[in-house]
Amino acid sequence: MKGNFAAVALLVIGAVALAVNLDLFELDLVQLMRKWWPLALIAVGVALFFTPGDDSRKKPD
Repeated sequence: MKGNFAAVALLVIGAVALAVNLDLFELDLVQLMRKWWPLALIAVGVALFFTPGDDSRKKPD
């Protein structure tokens, strides 16, 4: 699944970059990042929450 996500992410990033270069729409990444940077923190937190833990941390019975 991780490989599929990376492939889709690269396709989307490439398509957006091409559309900006062809003047299909205007995108100001600096302004976008200034406004939405906390969303990256939330996404990392959610990803860490749903990542399966390491079983070696469990105490033996």
